[in-house]
Amino acid sequence: MTVIVRDVRPGSTEDAEGFARVRRAALPFMLTTGPQLAHDWAHAHPDAHARPLVAEADGEIVGSAEVALAHESPEPGDGLVNIHVHPEHTGRGAGTLLLRTAEEHLARAGARRIYSWVLDDRPSRAFAERHGYQGRRSAYFLRLDLATAELPPLQDLPDGVELRTAADFAADPRPLFELDALTTADEPGDVAADLTDYAHWLATTWRHPLQAHELTMVALADGRPVAFSAALTDGLGRYVTGMTGTAPGFRGRGLAKLVKNASLHRARAAGCTEALTGNDAANAPMLAVNRWFGYEISAQEVRHVRTLG
Repeated sequence: MTVIVRDVRPGSTEDAEGFARVRRAALPFMLTTGPQLAHDWAHAHPDAHARPLVAEADGEIVGSAEVALAHESPEPGDGLVNIHVHPEHTGRGAGTLLLRTAEEHLARAGARRIYSWVLDDRPSRAFAERHGYQGRRSAYFLRLDLATAELPPLQDLPDGVELRTAADFAADPRPLFELDALTTADEPGDVAADLTDYAHWLATTWRHPLQAHELTMVALADGRPVAFSAALTDGLGRYVTGMTGTAPGFRGRGLAKLVKNASLHRARAAGCTEALTGNDAANAPMLAVNRWFGYEISAQEVRHVRTLG
């Protein structure tokens, strides 16, 4: 007998492992751990009105939702919802109940539009459309078998450029924050992000439990950071490029390839065997860089949006 899911509640630190288990099963293209989620929830910005939700059946977490306002967006009223249901428990009402609860929470917090990433498969898109969401832009999940890939040889540094790791900025990471803010500002997307809160960035990015400072590579020109490739690891051999960015005045010089190549070599030397990353479909330059390294598309997702009436 199929048990209909009727219990959705806010998630707590004790739910982090169950939440992570669901998301790994539904979205195996990303790193997700219980400690990571507990850290994210503990350091959520108050303006985000963030609320993790879990759906239970027979005492087991079978669905999860990430719910927040896009507090870094200069455009007020943007809400974010990402729903994941364990593949063994779909069709039992968990997704619908999670979405309804999330929308009610965001409406009370002042959201006027809700954005959601949806896997580009027929059941997922049909679910989104049934609930009034319309597809917008696409993004890719990419994978590289780091154990067997033929990485390009390490490149010679251009004149005036030096390479460092993020660990070299441990005493003062603010220059990396400033570069991250600069490159994030013009990253393709339908929800803009304006990074201005250094203290929040320290807590949620610099001190994130998956951050791998020794594998994060930074290119400097005239002594200041101008390109970087941020690395995350789960300690189990999986490595993710969280962000690769170049300052506007230094693009077109191959610096993105330079820092990412150095990071990949370091990751392999550190024992990582699988490299994952994501690309907005409109970000042709970075997509070309990843294909140059041998990354292959493993899945696609589509950003959907619904305007609240």
